[in-house]
Amino acid sequence: MDTKSPSFSSSHRWKYHVFLSFRGQDTRKSFTDHLYVALKQKGIFTFKDDEKLERGKLISLELLKAIEESMFAVVILSKNYASSPWCLDELVKIVECKEKMGLIILPIFYNVDPSEVRKQTKTYAQAFVEHEKHFKENMKKVHKWRATLREVANLSGWSLQDR
Repeated sequence: MDTKSPSFSSSHRWKYHVFLSFRGQDTRKSFTDHLYVALKQKGIFTFKDDEKLERGKLISLELLKAIEESMFAVVILSKNYASSPWCLDELVKIVECKEKMGLIILPIFYNVDPSEVRKQTKTYAQAFVEHEKHFKENMKKVHKWRATLREVANLSGWSLQDR
């Protein structure tokens, strides 16, 4: 554990200030990379999956641990975010950590209107049509993803549009 890690209380030490949740194909080489560099330049310890993963570790376990060790989660909700079951599982974990450990969620609606996420229309509707086909044996999971997206979309955040 880094001795300079931030801490909400003396009982819990945080390894990261910020955990970045994003759909790689949408924002990794653009907005997310720029945000990561800016945070790093300000001395903000930030977890970004391609930067902090220890080689040889299971990606899913490493990501879940990083979420638990973060004070904030910046969730970059982009057009294809909901098409990734992994992004949705990650988001469920983020919300669980909000409830259990006080993780603060900061949503960024990147080239997507917050109402599209909240109401699950357009690309979000298309993503859930596919999820309902692939996860028809586990509709409870799909319903959890839907509810979690609505919860995060109802949080105060930022709406960014590339023009």
